[in-house]
Parts: sequence; structure tokens; C-alpha cells
Amino acid sequence: MTTYDAVVVGARVAGASTAMLLARAGARVLLLERTPYGSDTLSTHGLMRAGVLQLSRWGLLDQVAAAGTPPVTRTLFHYPGSRPVRISIRASQGVPALYAPRRHVLDRILVDAAAAAGVEVRHGVSVTDLLTDPGGRVTGVRGVDAATGRFTAYAKTTIGADGIRSTVAAAVGAPVERASAAGGAVLYGYFDGLPTEGYEWAYGTATAAGLIPTNDGQTCVFVGTTPELLRLARRNGADAAFPELFGRAAPLLRDRLESATRVGRLRGWSGQRGHIRRSHGAGWALVGDAGYFRDPITTHGMTDALRDAELLADALLATWAGEQPEAIALAGYQAKRDQLSAQLFEVSDRIAGYGWDSTEIQQLLREVSSAMSDEVGLLQSLPPRLARPVATGLGELVSADMPGTGR
Repeated sequence: MTTYDAVVVGARVAGASTAMLLARAGARVLLLERTPYGSDTLSTHGLMRAGVLQLSRWGLLDQVAAAGTPPVTRTLFHYPGSRPVRISIRASQGVPALYAPRRHVLDRILVDAAAAAGVEVRHGVSVTDLLTDPGGRVTGVRGVDAATGRFTAYAKTTIGADGIRSTVAAAVGAPVERASAAGGAVLYGYFDGLPTEGYEWAYGTATAAGLIPTNDGQTCVFVGTTPELLRLARRNGADAAFPELFGRAAPLLRDRLESATRVGRLRGWSGQRGHIRRSHGAGWALVGDAGYFRDPITTHGMTDALRDAELLADALLATWAGEQPEAIALAGYQAKRDQLSAQLFEVSDRIAGYGWDSTEIQQLLREVSSAMSDEVGLLQSLPPRLARPVATGLGELVSADMPGTGR
């Protein structure tokens, strides 16, 4: 019977990153994902400065750029009745520009990096339940592998990185400690022949829109509003609702959208309220949307996931090395996550309510910018986490990769 240091459920941004960082430090990790390798998923795509910094620190940013992800060096804000506000994105150490990779690009890079670090990666696996010992401690997972049938896997720590409707969170009864008041609605699609100057955000009456340059020369375009307004706009279908809402949010950009060609169908979601869950317990932890989700209107979800992957990995490594008791280390992980997330969670909730006017939304966006600065400062203070030769056990992990021992 193989016992892993960690079983990570979910091989998207949060899960693949956590698995990679643990394995680079010498841990034995199993990474499970129900969807096929290289598949796409719902996403806002945009990485903010902290997210780009993480990929740079981990030695993966060059792969994102090499995949044809265009660098973003300017952000434009469009407000009713005024000229666009252009802000240049200053290059800094580790952040030459911002990027918005398609998820089949970014997730594949992260999964491949995890595998290169020694993670055992298995796609097509659905986790159905958790294993527990007589004292209630989580000791692993039970599930179904599309290739081999039913299976069990044992681990010191089981990590739920399996999204908003996390099986792991449900199985352990992780309570929601904070919930948002609003849950916005979004439609998005990909367009050919739609040039942008960089990230472009537009704000109209009870609506918002964004243009995000991504891979294959395409632009991801989204519209956001309240669930009620989206239902009303969709009375004639999503294809009719999309240009109607876009024109309401960004009337001066409508001609540009109409001259472009949409590729594929529209996708979206509606009314999902944000949550901050308790994200640790005996033998388990949550990361990514499983533990913390907020409305995507501020396009910060992937950046949050990359940040929290490292916070969780460091907490687990400290526990396994005997530096801190599990409960204390994981409580510290959650406290740091919550501290860095609180302001952005609140301001995202206010934006997702769509009750602002032109003056107020500009103030809210300044608060978003302020909220991002703290996490950038934290991440800049951390050492690089580049690939190392794969270690074979926690003895090597303790001797080579923990503070005070040559890390």
C-alpha cells in the first residue's frame, strides 16, 4: 500500500501549483483530476501582477510567453461620458508584463511542471469520498478511475483543490465563514479580428465589459451584470443578450466588436455568491476556489490560486518537517490567506452588486489596486521556487529545503 505525503484533488491552477511546490521540496504527491489532460475550463484568464510574479519565481513564465500568450503592457478604463483612462504597466523584477493565457495553456504548463517535479498525475479520476481513521482524521480518498475502476489512495494530508463545489469541502463539512452579498452574472466568448491596446475594462449602467488579449491572436470578451438583468436580456437567447449588454457597458467599443468574428459558443455563469470557507482540519486542507471564491468581476481568481498554493505548501512543509504542529501551521495559512483576501473580497462584492455610478466605480477600482499591493509585497519577499532535483523522502526535504538548513 502506497501512502503519499499529499493527495491533491483537482489539477487546475491551485492544485497543480500546490502539488508541484510540494514535490519540488521532496514530498511524495498524487495529483488527481476528473477532466482530460489539456482541457479548457471557465475562466477570466487575466493574471494580475502577483500571479505573473509567481510564475516567474517558479521558472514557468517563459513557457507562458513561448505558448504565444501576448504580453499586456497597458490597461484602459472606459467610463460613460469621458475619454479612456490609459495606464502603462511598469515592468519590474519578475514581471515584464501581464499575461492572460487560455486555461488549456496555463493548466498544462502547471501539470507538466508538477509531473517533472515527481508528482504522480492521474486524469480521468473522480473522487467520491474521503477515508478517515477512527478518530475522524482524513487519511486519503476513494474514487473511480476511468481507466482502472475503483481505487483508494492514502495520504498524510488530503488537499481539496476541486473548485467551488468541492467534494473535499463537502465531505469534511467545511463551514463557510464569510459569504458575499452579491453574485454577478457573466457571459464571455472569444473573437478573431478584435485588436486591443491591452486589458480594456468598461463600466456602464449596471453593466461591465472587458477585452482580454489571449492566445492564438484571439481576444476574450466578457459582459457582466446582475442575474436579473441577464435573464431579461436573454429573453431572445444568449447570442442576442451578449451584444445588447456589451453595448450598454461599452457603447464606444460596439463597432469594434461588431467588426470582429466570434469563435465558438458563448459561455458563462450566473448568481454564484462568493465564500471564504474554513480551509483546514485534521488531515485535510482546501486551496483555490474550494476554500476561497469571490465574484470574477475583478479577474483575480487565478492570481489568488497561485498565491495560496505557495502559502499552503509552506504550511504543510513546516508541519511535515516537525517545525510546527499541523493545526497551528494550517491555521497560519488560512489567516494569511484571509488577511490578503479580505479587502479584495469586500470590494469585489460591492462591484458585483452593480449598484455603483461612474464616480463610485472609479473609487472601487482604486481600492482594488490598493488591495493587490500587499500580496505583491509579500511574494516579492519570498525566495525563488525553481525546479530542483526530485528528492525521495521527507528526510531529504527537511535537510535540503526547510528554513535554516540551506534553503
